Amino acid sequence: MKIAVIKYNSGNVQSVLYALERLGVQAELTDDAEKIRSADKVVFPGQGEASTAMKYLKKRNLDTLIGDLKQPFLGVCLGLQLLCEHSEENDTKCLGIFPVKVKKFVPENSQEFKVPHVGWNELEDLKNNPLLADLPANPFVYYVHSYYAELSNLTLASTHYIHDFSGILHRDNYYAIQAHPEKSGLVGEKLLSNFLRI
Repeated sequence: MKIAVIKYNSGNVQSVLYALERLGVQAELTDDAEKIRSADKVVFPGQGEASTAMKYLKKRNLDTLIGDLKQPFLGVCLGLQLLCEHSEENDTKCLGIFPVKVKKFVPENSQEFKVPHVGWNELEDLKNNPLLADLPANPFVYYVHSYYAELSNLTLASTHYIHDFSGILHRDNYYAIQAHPEKSGLVGEKLLSNFLRI
């Protein structure tokens, strides 16, 4: 199986490569359009800032390429946010795969809620979907983020922090996880192995 991990000048990519390696998959980190197009599956991970990431993608025409892909595609963390329509982070127009807005967490009580949202939290209201196969009820996953995708009819699972947001999104061949599966223990490993089976 050929897995392409999209390189776009963002952090946290190496840990995703290691997580895939633990599942027996040698993925290739690349920004080469042909390699991405010909891969069996594509992973789009990252940590960083939305507008800088979008500039990198546009400079290499990867923004257009991503929207045309037909194989299973997985966005992780910043990858989920960039697949949405618009991010409040530097007023950034994103890829528009998911017609969902990305907003900044604004804590009502800074003593109780810190931003960024860092730590373990539950996935709730899981829908019936191959990505979520054989997960325990309300599994815990690991988050590090200051921005979140709103709930929509494309939400596969939600998480509550300050308020409810999309923990996982799905549309056609595009899947996206806000948490870090590569840092989420057995649950994260299961999410990645489920994606590899799709």
